[in-house]
Formats: sequence, C-alpha cells, structure tokens
Amino acid sequence: MEQVQNKQIILKDYVNGFPKESDMPITSSTINLKLPEGSNAVLVKNLYLSCDPYMRGRMSKSEGSYVASFTPGSPITGYGVAKVLDSGHSKFKKGDFVWGMTGWEEYSIINAPETLFKIQDTDVPLSYYTGLLGMAGMTAYVGFYEICAPKKGEYVYVSAAAGAVGQLVGQFAKLCGCYVVGSAGTKEKVDLLKNKYGFDEAFNYKEEQDLTAALKRCFPNGIDIYFENVGGKMLEAVLSNMRLNGRIAACGMISQYNLEEGEGVRNLFLVVTKRLRIQGFIIGDHYHMYPKYMETVLPLIKQGKICYIEDVVEGLESAPAALVGLFSGRNVGKQVVVVARE
Repeated sequence: MEQVQNKQIILKDYVNGFPKESDMPITSSTINLKLPEGSNAVLVKNLYLSCDPYMRGRMSKSEGSYVASFTPGSPITGYGVAKVLDSGHSKFKKGDFVWGMTGWEEYSIINAPETLFKIQDTDVPLSYYTGLLGMAGMTAYVGFYEICAPKKGEYVYVSAAAGAVGQLVGQFAKLCGCYVVGSAGTKEKVDLLKNKYGFDEAFNYKEEQDLTAALKRCFPNGIDIYFENVGGKMLEAVLSNMRLNGRIAACGMISQYNLEEGEGVRNLFLVVTKRLRIQGFIIGDHYHMYPKYMETVLPLIKQGKICYIEDVVEGLESAPAALVGLFSGRNVGKQVVVVARE
C-alpha cells in the first residue's frame, strides 16, 4: 500500500474568546492511499476547504449543540470539495468529485460517505461547492425563500451582507422584486453591495453612531424581512424598525460567538406588538431541498444573473489565519482555502 505524508490542521485545545492561529497548529501523519478490504468508507484528496463562522462554536466544549465540538488533538473538520481516490461505497467511484464534511488535511477517510454530495455539474468552478453551490447557497435559499416567504415590493434588510450567505440573499431578494439594503464593515464591501451585487442601498455599520437611526434612514417605511447574521445590538435596532407581520430568518449571530457572556436584546416585546415571526434554522435539516436549489440556481449562474465573490487563500497552512479572519471581517466574500487544485 502506498503511504504518503498527510499535513493536518488540528485543534490544540478548547478556545475561550477570540480564536487565534496558534489554537490551530499544523502537524503531519502518514496515510495509506488504499482503503482496507471490505471498508465502505471513501478516501479523498481534499481540494478546497470552506471557512465558516459556525465553526467557532465547535472550537469550544459544548453539550447539546446541534453540531459536535471538535476534538482537541484531532484535525478540524468542515465543508470542503474533494476528489475520490478510493471507495468502498457503491455511490462513489475513483475520480468522482464530491462536497461535504471533510478534514482540514490533505487526505481524508470519510467514514460516513452517505453525507457527501456527488458533484454532477463541473462546468462551474469546483470551489463554488464550498459556498454558492454548497452549504452557504442552500442557507441563503432556504432562509430567504422558505422561511421569509418574500413578496414582490417588500423591504428587505441583510446584515453581514458581503459574506458568503448575505451576498446571495440580497441577490435573491432583488430577483424577487424586493427593495434591499445591506450592511457591512468596510467601504470596499459597501461599494460591492451597491455596485456588484445590486443592493438598492448599503451602509457601513462601524460608521453609524446609532444603528436604529441608520435603519430608519434606509427604511423610512420600515422593514418586512430581516435576514439575521449578526445578533446583539443589530437585532435590537432592527426590531425597532420592523413593520407589522414582519419575518426574521435567524441564520447566525456572529457578534456573539466570541463573547464570554452574550448580549441581551431589550425590546423583544415588539415581537408581540408588531406580530413578528422570528425563526431560527439549521441548514442540515433542509438538504432534501438541494436538488430543487440546484435547478433554481445553476441557470441563474449560467445566465450571469448571480454574481459570487470568493476570497481565496492558497495552501492548507493558510487555513487558520483565514478562519480567524472571519471574526474581524477580514474576508471579502466567501472564504475559501485551496489545498490542491487537482
């Protein structure tokens, strides 16, 4: 059996507060490039890895979460795109491209291959399956269409709008005929929202003294739909500006992930008086809709109606800095790590 070196990024120990690159050292082991006889696993070569904010929760010890904590001393895992080198599973064969949960390492053995998606459409960039055609795209689609149930002419607000999910929500909303405003944390991102993604308006939340007033300025008639990625003070400001019977899809709350103690929201009674609906969702519950999503989004990509920006770093060793950068807003668009191009 051919044995090769396998570079890996491991979690050193559980993390409190902001994660640091030093929490994720690089190490090396050896791996056989052939599965043992009778295995029903899949052996893959990892090509592209996805950096996602939800991974911060997995770096802390938590009981009863929707996703298990990482194991200190073991490789970090996350969404990625890979090429099958050997397969003991009837659904996959050598040479197939797949996306799904894999290790932060050069080669991985996937012991639950039924969780992988086989990539059928390869005339789009393979890296898109870390985001636009993977978990982030599905998150935008389900959160916006299924949970918010948009109607033409409604007023839509997206926070963290230049990220992997937000950039898509805004474009889906425009395709629906909605009025869309997004917020982001740099002038560069605000310009992208307006000039590249087609948002009607955008603002830099870091330059606003009063978020409630900023939203009032952007939405003099109030907000029908809020796609929630931030939480905390932003959610409080949004609640003050929601219209009657508004809908909030709670996708994430990145402002809270690194706090020792979460911030409270003081005006929740507005949920009652404005008859608001706030619904949280976890995309893993909705993957049965993936074929429908692909039918919807592939034609839009090929017609140039969806624009998707990736922030790409090269090399497995770049992954820790890329992941840490999400929490200071360093990335512009979907954060992707290239492990190997083929």
